[in-house]
Amino acid sequence: MIISALAAAAILPSLISCSKNDAPDYSLMYPNAIVTVKPVDETSFFLQLNDETALLPVGETKVPFDGKEVRAFVNFSETDMPEGADRDKFAKAVKINWMDSILTKTPKPWLGEENDEKYGNDPVEIMKNWMTVVEDGYITLNFLTRWGAGNVKHEVNLLTGGNPENPYEVEFRHNAFGDVCGREGTGIVAFRLTGLPDTKGETVKLTLKWNSFSGTKTAQFDYKTRTEQE
Repeated sequence: MIISALAAAAILPSLISCSKNDAPDYSLMYPNAIVTVKPVDETSFFLQLNDETALLPVGETKVPFDGKEVRAFVNFSETDMPEGADRDKFAKAVKINWMDSILTKTPKPWLGEENDEKYGNDPVEIMKNWMTVVEDGYITLNFLTRWGAGNVKHEVNLLTGGNPENPYEVEFRHNAFGDVCGREGTGIVAFRLTGLPDTKGETVKLTLKWNSFSGTKTAQFDYKTRTEQE
């Protein structure tokens, strides 16, 4: 299903002061990061900002998103590191002002001639901005396409295994289910890059392919296999 990036970054009214004495705090309106939300146990979690940087959320008493690991938009403010916190593990302590999950999926297998029927091949454009990124074992993609009045759910997938000569080549697929003549709009989705060969600590080039409105396009990203944190 497509999730609008604008919807995911929506203003949370409870966070913005509208009293006569206080000006609205516009710094709370938009996300200031995309993170991986990583549950530790039933009562605690942390935020992975990038491959190297982990953030310790302070004041949180419940694990969000039903305890699932997901990518998410977050608006946070830095705060004091609690006494006894593992400063070797966490670069910063943060107060979460708001957080909203991003559609997070795993790749699908390459089916050869059956790909179009199974996954569709409707055009999209991949947006070149801070929301399109490869980090922490995920590829997060901000994309643009067309859809109609919103009563048809689109589907997006990431395929692996399509190029035997390059196991680090993946393909983004969009199935509009015939809903291809509406307005342009953006969406965002993240895929956990499971099934790719271990880079053994090295950084390699990950190649992304997709069908754009002007034909096949590719882009490359730096990628290395995620190191699990304890």
